[in-house]
Amino acid sequence: MARDGKDKKEDEVEETQEKPAKKSGIMLKWIIIGIVLLGVAAAAVGGGLYFFHGGTETVKKKPQAPPPVIGTLWPMEPYIVNLRDNNGERYLKVVMQLEMSNPELVSELNLLKPKLRDSTLDLLSAKSYQELQEFSGKQKLREDIMMRINSFLTSGKIVRIYFTDFVIQ
Repeated sequence: MARDGKDKKEDEVEETQEKPAKKSGIMLKWIIIGIVLLGVAAAAVGGGLYFFHGGTETVKKKPQAPPPVIGTLWPMEPYIVNLRDNNGERYLKVVMQLEMSNPELVSELNLLKPKLRDSTLDLLSAKSYQELQEFSGKQKLREDIMMRINSFLTSGKIVRIYFTDFVIQ
């Protein structure tokens, strides 16, 4: 019996020694989990900062192309002409602006204005409704006007024609 009393005391001592070991084991596990979570959070924050700020010090961005430059524009007075078909019952109203290759061309255009208007009026009145109703017809008209006007010019050329008003009635 004396042995039983001694065994009981030893069992109690072993249990009391195991409880702090279990508590410290659980605590150690929570500390490790906390450290891992902090590491994951730090990696996420660092990755997010790198992603959103793009590491601007190390990566050079490509220079953006400059926006297309429109040259000097010269507005023409509105044209109202009878179209060639339907006994002249259809009218065309066109307002356009000419884009020049160089700004010095303005004075030459102002001097040639009557010739340019006459030539353009002849061209517009020779067109029919069928020719002008589609996009390709309007493109061809732009090219024809540009070719006629450029034939009169000596110090530059017309690069593009913009229709700012185009009405067929």
